[in-house]
Amino acid sequence: MINNNKEGSFLALLPIVVYLGLSLGIALLLGSARAVPPLVLMMIAVGVAFAMNRELSFNEKVDIFAAGSGDPNIIVMVLVFLLAGMFTTVSKAMGGVDSVVNLSLNVVPADLIIPGLFVVGCFISFAMGTSVGTIVALGPIAMGIVEKTGLPAPFVIGAVVSGAIFGDNLSFVSDTTIAATRLSGVEMKDKFRANFLIALPAAILTVIVYAIKAKGLSVVELDILEYSLIKILPYIVVVVTALVGMNVFVVLLTGITLSAVIGFAHGSFTMIECANVLYDGMMGMANVSLIAIAIGGIVGIVKYNGGITWILNAINQRISNRKQAEFGIAALATFCEICTGNNTVAIVTAGPIAKQISDEHGVDPRRTASLLDIFACVFHTNIPYSGNMLSAAGVTGINPLLIIPYTTYSHFLFVAAIIAIATGWPNLGSFGTPAKDKA
Repeated sequence: MINNNKEGSFLALLPIVVYLGLSLGIALLLGSARAVPPLVLMMIAVGVAFAMNRELSFNEKVDIFAAGSGDPNIIVMVLVFLLAGMFTTVSKAMGGVDSVVNLSLNVVPADLIIPGLFVVGCFISFAMGTSVGTIVALGPIAMGIVEKTGLPAPFVIGAVVSGAIFGDNLSFVSDTTIAATRLSGVEMKDKFRANFLIALPAAILTVIVYAIKAKGLSVVELDILEYSLIKILPYIVVVVTALVGMNVFVVLLTGITLSAVIGFAHGSFTMIECANVLYDGMMGMANVSLIAIAIGGIVGIVKYNGGITWILNAINQRISNRKQAEFGIAALATFCEICTGNNTVAIVTAGPIAKQISDEHGVDPRRTASLLDIFACVFHTNIPYSGNMLSAAGVTGINPLLIIPYTTYSHFLFVAAIIAIATGWPNLGSFGTPAKDKA
């Protein structure tokens, strides 16, 4: 069914407005965007969507909702979410995370412990694909260093959080990368290349600033920690195969298989235990997967009722070129992140509209994917009720507002992204023609 309303309707946006408004209101009133599960708020928005447009029968609304939820990009994204969750948990269960952490800490010079923690956080988050997982894994170690050295705890944890968001933004198994690339219709490797050229200067500047700020502070020699190179192998294989453009399903299935085989060989788990670990990984992604399906259906109804058309008409009146469109996409991702406090949900919410803006104004889809991911991740470490900051507070007992000033990487990444939009850098022409992911 196609709605031929060319003017569009602001009222049609009500389900999205309700969801974002409830998310932001709860976050501000209760200090946590996770006080009420996002899926519950999403189902309230679904109810609002079904209550609108009396010209349609309930069955017709169900058909429109189902068509939106069953969009191929949504279904593929959900499947990749589940596989990424399986890879993360089975790799952790066989000791991969511990090996990555220990190997990274073994190479950190004592006099560069704070910038070293940032770099370690970058490696761990890129391997794991989760910023919260990185904070939980590295946070207690960082607090142990604080206790031994007397270093300022917010400074040390700020370095960990900064490193955590680096991988969340760039990793091939990060849910933010998966969502941004699927919704923009690009390959992960191309989004990575475009994104990395913006992120690298920010990361280098962060290391320099941390080193300067830490100069003269107490240092400590870390104990030699045990690690296994073979347990790091699955992460290396996933990164390399993803970079060469292998099908994302093959990439993740290869990583899962390798991790399982290594786990069996080292006695990390039995067959039954492995099956339960894989199940836990899928269930860990179930919430965001259901949100993606729900938002797909909501967008389907909103689009039919003229909401997307209204947004595009409103934007087109204010945007006259590609640069302004890119700033609009950045603002959209930022707004959704501030409302939800969850960067993946922010991308899933903003993605369909950003794709329309991108198509209307000729924005390279690789650029769109990068901007969605960057700005959602930047503000994920700059609002005190986000998942990252609440996790950091939970691990350390430190008020998130005290940590935010030290999340230097996200501040530099924000500036780098603004400069990139303003200057049109990097030139993506050298990466070839944008192509939809093979999966």
